[in-house]
Amino acid sequence: MTAAQTDLYTVRDFIRYAVSRFGAAGLFFGHGSDNAWDEAVYLTLHTLHLPLDRLEPFLDARLLAHEREALLDIYDRRCQERLPAAYLTREAWLGEHRFYVDERVIVPRSFIAELLEDRLAPWIDDPDEVVSALDLCTGSGCLAILAALVFPEAEVDAVDLSPDALAVAECNVADYHLGDRIQLIRSDAFAQLQGRRYDLILSNPPYVDAESVAALPPEYRHEPEMALGSGADGLDFTRVILREAKQYLNPEGLLVVEIGHNRAVLEEAFPDLPFIWLETAAGGNYVFLLPAADLPE
Repeated sequence: MTAAQTDLYTVRDFIRYAVSRFGAAGLFFGHGSDNAWDEAVYLTLHTLHLPLDRLEPFLDARLLAHEREALLDIYDRRCQERLPAAYLTREAWLGEHRFYVDERVIVPRSFIAELLEDRLAPWIDDPDEVVSALDLCTGSGCLAILAALVFPEAEVDAVDLSPDALAVAECNVADYHLGDRIQLIRSDAFAQLQGRRYDLILSNPPYVDAESVAALPPEYRHEPEMALGSGADGLDFTRVILREAKQYLNPEGLLVVEIGHNRAVLEEAFPDLPFIWLETAAGGNYVFLLPAADLPE
């Protein structure tokens, strides 16, 4: 601890210091927060084992020596290693739901999670009628878990090609006590799902185009590459989904896919598909829905 750092005493002091450090380091934010203040608050409260939604009562609390050292250490790691905050704390949040994460999986961040809060209304009238669901490219298992929570009658298959990702997903499924309803399956897309049919298929697949992958900030380069890039235009995996999904959906089933900033490219590539773009807090350009009847044979 430097002489200057010994002048930091309170939670307020450390958050201010962290914001300054993060700004000076030119950090990139996009894994749960989008600015230095929110990230500093989160890392500070988490490290001090304080409630993440209760900053104000603690702002002027003076910190013990070991607490100050712990905060300086996590700030240093964030700046020097450029690790996303979720990898430092080993957790990520989607709404009110917490998930374990580490470098074996992409940090969860999906507009589909937001849509599941409303149980995909109005496209699904009765959540109890969804009795089978698939989360393709499950990663940490977060969307499979959210689907199981909002569709209480559903059996959910959570599919990923990465055995490392499935190991993380297994931890999260166990944390939510959903092992009896979520089956983890290692599969390259639909390859190991022959004969299965679903009322709902969800996917947040890799969708970053090659040019964007090459320009990613250091924070993203800590994530598994196979979970980010998907060919020259970012649509390689989405093409597989659109080509094969119909044979895995029930006649009244729905396909919901997140595609990042690729709406224009997707619509140009599939001009005859009647994509329904779902409205999220960030707008209506990121997640599409297609009924089984509208998918290609």
